[in-house]
Amino acid sequence: MRGVFGLAVATLAGLLGQSLADPTIARPGGIKDIIITEDNILNSTTVRDFEANSVLKTNSAQAGAFPISVTNNFDSGMYMYLTGKDSSGTPVLLGANGQFVYPQADGTGVPQEIIANVALPLNAKGQTTQIILPQALISARIWLAHGQLKFYTVRDGNGVSAIVEPSAANPNDPSAGIQWGFIEFNYDGTTIYANISFVDFVGIPLGMGLTLATGEQQVVQGLQGGAVNNICNGMKQQASADGQIWDRLCTTTASGQALRVLAPNLYESGNPGQFGSYYDGYVNQVWNQYAGQDLVINTQTGAGNVACRTANNQLTCAGDNRAYPKPTVADIWGCNSGPFAIIGSDNDVHRAVVPRLCAAFTRSTLLLSGGNVQPSLGASSYYTVSPTNHYSRVVHQYEVNGIGYAFSYDDVNPDGENASGTVAGANPTLLKVTVGGWS
Repeated sequence: MRGVFGLAVATLAGLLGQSLADPTIARPGGIKDIIITEDNILNSTTVRDFEANSVLKTNSAQAGAFPISVTNNFDSGMYMYLTGKDSSGTPVLLGANGQFVYPQADGTGVPQEIIANVALPLNAKGQTTQIILPQALISARIWLAHGQLKFYTVRDGNGVSAIVEPSAANPNDPSAGIQWGFIEFNYDGTTIYANISFVDFVGIPLGMGLTLATGEQQVVQGLQGGAVNNICNGMKQQASADGQIWDRLCTTTASGQALRVLAPNLYESGNPGQFGSYYDGYVNQVWNQYAGQDLVINTQTGAGNVACRTANNQLTCAGDNRAYPKPTVADIWGCNSGPFAIIGSDNDVHRAVVPRLCAAFTRSTLLLSGGNVQPSLGASSYYTVSPTNHYSRVVHQYEVNGIGYAFSYDDVNPDGENASGTVAGANPTLLKVTVGGWS
């Protein structure tokens, strides 16, 4: 997740509910319809002076280059974009000339479209396109889109020219009618960490493989071809089964073509209260059960196993600097609010308990046999009872091997298991991306 440092633009709370009046239909708008949130802004604390009255400028490539290849298994008319922060922390895009593009906002507070040539066309279906990343890039995304996306720039509260990226949550975003997805990565010039993430939404099916100088290869095949349609259908089936609003998470064109599926945390952020008291009964059962027995959190750190008990509507864990109130459904969807919000003064025990506790609620494993130790149950026990995060359940169903983040703490697993979908290592020689299904 990428932080936001105060925006001189409309906020999500002020506009998103209004813009999501019809959350299942994408109706692309213009600049006035852009909604800037922490999910679609890339900014920096580094302020770089640019030429006055210039929307952008480019700098030459520097050291640390390595290749990225993209195999197109989707369709014609595919484009790639790269966004991130350079080694100085300045937001950039990769231009078609292989140089970084440095946007500059004019200070009016109105987003300006970035007009540089940053749309990198992919070769035809079945073919591979290769680019060279010229240097380090952090907080970065590789965007793959069926059509051309629109990126904008605006100064944030620190006067930094930030990049406003397409918003999956806003059906009136200028790029709302385009199907896209992205891979997130950090590359410091020698070491890369990349992941396929569906924490906020599912878009175009992506997979990736990493090759290191040692010859080691790591592969995350990602979503199956046709996964977006299948996941939308799964959401409709779940809505019919339990009467909840799972079907509204699917965004389509006016003609009904599935474009993307929002995660419940992203949908809830613009439509608060829509899931009502969905998790309340389960939370109360958890509190009752662990009033009389220990909930053991395996911190998977030097702190070892930590015993927790409920009392007076709070969960208290040994060695933890503060207790946990009962979570709401919004807290469970996002894993970053209420009892799951981490603050600077929290100790190591608290920082280890939060992800493991939220993962247990998300996967609904706390009342299962063996669920008194978290994490201990394997993936076959996740999402087996309701209430649960059915978005995560269905997403994992259509991932090859079930691997890829479907919520923030999907990297919480028993020792020896990994559902997170990451590749990482020093001295990478190739990052291979596939769009439309792995090959």
